Amino acid sequence: MTVNAENIKSTQNSERADAMPKIGNRLFSGANAKRLRAYAPVLVLIALCILITIANPNFIELRNLVRIANSASVPLTLAMGLTFIILLGSIDLSVEGSLSVAAMVTVLLAANDANANSYGWFAVIAAVAASTAMGFATGIIQTFLRIPSFMATLGVWFIGLGISVYMLGGSAVRLMDPSIRDLALGRLLGLPVAVWVALAAFLLACTVQYYTRLGRHIMAIGGGEDVAELSGINLRRVRITAFGLAGFFFGVAGVLAAAQLGRSDAVIADGRLFAAVTAVVVGGTALTGGEGGVVNTLVGVLIVTVLSNGMILLGVSPYVQQTVQGLMIIAAVALSLDRLRLQIVK
Repeated sequence: MTVNAENIKSTQNSERADAMPKIGNRLFSGANAKRLRAYAPVLVLIALCILITIANPNFIELRNLVRIANSASVPLTLAMGLTFIILLGSIDLSVEGSLSVAAMVTVLLAANDANANSYGWFAVIAAVAASTAMGFATGIIQTFLRIPSFMATLGVWFIGLGISVYMLGGSAVRLMDPSIRDLALGRLLGLPVAVWVALAAFLLACTVQYYTRLGRHIMAIGGGEDVAELSGINLRRVRITAFGLAGFFFGVAGVLAAAQLGRSDAVIADGRLFAAVTAVVVGGTALTGGEGGVVNTLVGVLIVTVLSNGMILLGVSPYVQQTVQGLMIIAAVALSLDRLRLQIVK
């Protein structure tokens, strides 16, 4: 009986070739891939800090680190609210409209150069309340009229922006209340007060997500809306409450933005939506919902802020910065998707 050596070799080679995809699938899918996606944002943040420090040691100076923390305060607060909506599997484009309204209310009710109002911290409460009310209204519109969240929040975005521009008369109004301005100018333990406010917003978001029924229900709806409804979860109530909660965080961010800039105008919210969505996605919260959370978003905000700060220190052109941020979003979304469960991409 003769044995063909060439046939044996070809069989071995084909078996080896067939084994390679299986090894790759074992390494980059299932539990291993999920674990890799979970730690990827933290590893990216550490790598960014190391690379930027090597390129420019001024990055790790205390003054620059404080500047990074201050720059992250408004995006972090915004992203906390947006995270809950994305965890639902929805999207909220009303970020800029809600922030504009909150900043406008703050400036027009506090001491300013356009009218005689001087209601102090009542202006802050009214601003947050106005933005929260917009959030609840968005949730009601989206759930009762059964409009996709993309379109419902897009409409609220332009409504809020239009109201803000109309009330401001199309011009910039200066904020002259020193106590509110201290949110940006004042310091506590060496950090701007705005940083402490953002950290308080983060702790509140953590409490809601991990220690309340609302947080558990949001995760359940994002993981599978049909299953959540069969489990007895009131989908409408949870959605409306989640949008109202997001509006609350947007309102706090609007107050901080007005305090930092010392004014409110038609462009105070420009680019805020992009920064918030980028931070949430880069942090590892899946756009499909039910995966990730506010801790991931904190890491995402730091990645975006550190990258922006590092490119400024390295003298990178603003146009190149935008290109890098766009590529970062595409990469983050690609890494966050579980392609084993994703059968259809629309």
